[in-house]
Amino acid sequence: MFTKFFRQKSWSILFAAFVFLMSCQNKKTGTQEQAYTGGEATKEDSTKTNRNFLNKPLISEIYTADPSAHVFNNRIYIYPSHDIESNIPQNDNGDHFAMRDYHILSLDSIGGKVTDHGVALDMKDVPWAGRQLWAPDAAFTNGKYYLYFPAKDKSDVFRIGVATSSSPTGPFKAEPKPIEGSFSIDPAVFKDSDGNFYMYFGGIWGGQLQRWQNGKYDANGSKTDLGKDNEPALTAKVVRLSKDMLHFAEPVKDVVILDKAGKPLLTKDHDRRFFEASWMHKYKGKYYFSYSTGDTHYIAYATGDNPYGPFTYQGVILNPVLGWTNHQSIVEVKNKWYLFYHDTELSNGQTHLRNVKVTELKHNPDGTIQTITAYQE
Repeated sequence: MFTKFFRQKSWSILFAAFVFLMSCQNKKTGTQEQAYTGGEATKEDSTKTNRNFLNKPLISEIYTADPSAHVFNNRIYIYPSHDIESNIPQNDNGDHFAMRDYHILSLDSIGGKVTDHGVALDMKDVPWAGRQLWAPDAAFTNGKYYLYFPAKDKSDVFRIGVATSSSPTGPFKAEPKPIEGSFSIDPAVFKDSDGNFYMYFGGIWGGQLQRWQNGKYDANGSKTDLGKDNEPALTAKVVRLSKDMLHFAEPVKDVVILDKAGKPLLTKDHDRRFFEASWMHKYKGKYYFSYSTGDTHYIAYATGDNPYGPFTYQGVILNPVLGWTNHQSIVEVKNKWYLFYHDTELSNGQTHLRNVKVTELKHNPDGTIQTITAYQE
C-alpha cells in the first residue's frame, strides 16, 4: 500500500512539475512574439527593475516618451509623446499606445528645472485623425514653429500631419488634412546647413511601413516586415520639405543602410536593420542617421556624406533599456552633445507608460559614437 501511494505521489509531483515548466515556456514564447509587451526579448534582460539607472526621468508628473529635442532661442524644448493608461490589451500593432495629446517640455540647461507647458495639441482638434498620436517632432523657420505628428486617420491608416504655432510651446493649430503622400510613423525633421529641411519617417510592424510596398496601403499586408529574410530589409524614408513646410517637395526616397562591405542590411539582421525612430544629426560634415532596431531594442546608427545617404552602419549608440521600445534624439547644447531617450523606470517596466531621460553623448576622434549603457555598474 505504501509503495502504491509513493508511486502515485511521485507521478503527481512529476506531472505538476511538467505543467509548471510548460507554462513557463509558453509565457516566454508568447512574450517574445508580442511586439510591444516589454517582455524578456533582450540579451541584457531589459525588464529587470532592480537596477541602478544611469539617469533619472526628466519629469514624473506625467508619462512621456519618444523625446525629440531642439534648441530654440537658447532654450531646450522637448517634443515627446504623452503616454496614458488606456486599458487596451497589448498586441503587435501597438494598440495599447493610445495617446491622445501632446505636452511640450522645456528647460534652460541640461540638469535644470523642467517645465511642462501643458497640452499643445489635442486629437479632438485634428480634423482628420482617428486615434493614436505617436512620436512627433518640431522645426522652426519662416517665423513659425511646426509640429509634425503621426496619427491613424478615420480608416485606421497612419498618416503624418503638421500643425503650426507662433510659440515653441503652442498651442498648435493642425492643418485640415495630413501631408499629401505621407504614411507610416515617426517623422523627424532635419535642417541642413544649406537651409533645406528633410523629413525622415517610417516604422515597421505597428508602424505599417510594410503595407506600402506597392505604393498603396494594403490592409491585408504583412503584420511585421517583408517576410523575406535574405532580401534587403525595409528601411526608413526621406523627403525634402517644401519652403512652406507643409508639403513634400519631391518623391519619397529610401534611406538605404549598408554594411561595411557596401551591401544592404537584410531582413533577418534584426540586430542592425531599421525598425523605427529615425533621427538625423550632423557632426563635422558627416550625416548621422540613427534609429531603433525594435525587437532587439538597440539604438543604432549609420553615417553618410549627404542627407539622402546611402548610410554605412557603424554600431550601437544605446544598449537596451527597461521596456520594449526605445526612441532617441541627439542634439548639441553649449558645445556638448546629448542623447534624449526613454525607458519605463517610473512605471516599473510597463512598456506603454514611459519616461524621457537625457545623457551626454560622446563622439570619438574618428567620428564614431561611444556606446551608452543605461545602467550603472
